[in-house]
Amino acid sequence: MPAHQRAVSSVAVPHERTSVAMARHAFSDELRESGVPPDEREDAVLVLSELMSNAIRHASPLPGGDIVVSWAISDGCLHVEITDGGATTRPHAGVAAMSPHGGRGLDIVRHISAQWGVHEDHHAVTVWADVSRSHSSSQADEGAVDLQATPARRSSSV
Repeated sequence: MPAHQRAVSSVAVPHERTSVAMARHAFSDELRESGVPPDEREDAVLVLSELMSNAIRHASPLPGGDIVVSWAISDGCLHVEITDGGATTRPHAGVAAMSPHGGRGLDIVRHISAQWGVHEDHHAVTVWADVSRSHSSSQADEGAVDLQATPARRSSSV
């Protein structure tokens, strides 16, 4: 594992609302154990929560009924990925309505993250985001971690 990359984790969770809290706590605990400062931890956990909520609300689960939540902690950024079974539309940030009933998730992700995007393949959609580390002097994309190319994944089921 490269020196700038400290931890890569992946958990499969049920495609249900209660999974957001389970994944949020696992991610927050690992960030705390890795020494990530509270302000950076809060931003990254909020991004994970918004991406998971969108996947559960708008997308289908992967075969087997789960979604996969992955993250990487590096010196330059905190990288988060949510993989689901896809939806009828591609995720995109838009202008939120004045309604108190949602519509702001990807707009929040866009504002907090240095960058975010969507990767699609035949059976899954992955929405990812990079939250910059404020103590790092590197650019956000220098610290970005491609979890697809990272062989040192720790995988578990929550």
